[in-house]
Amino acid sequence: MSLALIASLVAGATLLLSLLLPFAVRPLLVRLGIMDVPNERSSHSRPVLRGLGLAVLIAMLCGGLLGVLLLGESGGFPDRWDLLLVIVLASLAAGLLGLGEDLHGVSVRARSIWLILIALAGPGALLLLATRPPLPGASFGWINGSAAVPLQLEWWSAILLLLYAMLFVSGYINVANFVDGLNGISGLHGVIAGLAFAAAGWMTGLGWLVLAGLVLAAGFAGFLPWNLTKPGAFLGDVGSYLLGGAVAITSFAALLAGVPLLATIGPMVITFGDVGVTLVKRVREGKRWDEPHKEHTYQRIEQRGYSHLQASLLAAGCTLLTSLLGLGSLFVGFGGAIALFAAGLAVLLVYLALPRLLPARTV
Repeated sequence: MSLALIASLVAGATLLLSLLLPFAVRPLLVRLGIMDVPNERSSHSRPVLRGLGLAVLIAMLCGGLLGVLLLGESGGFPDRWDLLLVIVLASLAAGLLGLGEDLHGVSVRARSIWLILIALAGPGALLLLATRPPLPGASFGWINGSAAVPLQLEWWSAILLLLYAMLFVSGYINVANFVDGLNGISGLHGVIAGLAFAAAGWMTGLGWLVLAGLVLAAGFAGFLPWNLTKPGAFLGDVGSYLLGGAVAITSFAALLAGVPLLATIGPMVITFGDVGVTLVKRVREGKRWDEPHKEHTYQRIEQRGYSHLQASLLAAGCTLLTSLLGLGSLFVGFGGAIALFAAGLAVLLVYLALPRLLPARTV
């Protein structure tokens, strides 16, 4: 079975499930009374059903496991199904932690412990798999995914890489949760990030990365119609934690497989930059960084009179640009990568300045 056929089956199944599962999940959420009540951080003015990310979680789990099965059974396209399995399970763990937040809340201490465990277990498993010989026909190295040799690490460098992964993965789960504040913003982010990873996998011959990216993109694409049409519904923590975990763990897996750094972080530049700059600004102004607020760039754009979808599309457009710039690093040398990095930084700076650059709109 060809990679194209496997990818079509996996993406189609995930998208179909993500579109249809809310019919079953939504009544359950209504009975449980899981509603998002407006607070200091909210950009909506009425209670809205939350937790529909559970449907996305189930869809991505089923689609991901289908991809694992098809890769494992395919004689014509052997690939690292085990890496895809780790991504699926780590994403599931992040989503389940968010589900716990939605259902009954999780203490700050317990939440921090679980985030660290998820951010250690997933990358740790990937590191272990990265140090063994690849399956026949697979490529697993540091240079554009083209070196068919196992990753070689000293014990100290493996520890440093694992510590980096712990901060990176747990941090991005929090980041994705922070920026889930407008209709469409998280769904569009998931679609763009997933397609960027799938493209990187296709260009480097990493079939498992193609499938991981398509599962991510299809899962959140199926959520968008439910989010953007009345009466609307939110992902909830289950969906935002799932998004952050899936994007971060896929990015780290791609990095280990030899995908250039810029291509692995391209879809994350805007969200990381928005949250980072906003938190630093709040600390410098003597405000508590962890209290609810509406000072992120995408929120300030919405406050200028733009609709949720318009503000979300502006953020998504900038994310698309940084993702494309990251993918460009697959075709250039060191000097070109520096230029692409500078261009990505310029896109981020323009995005951060949009609340000042855009004219105010009256409703």
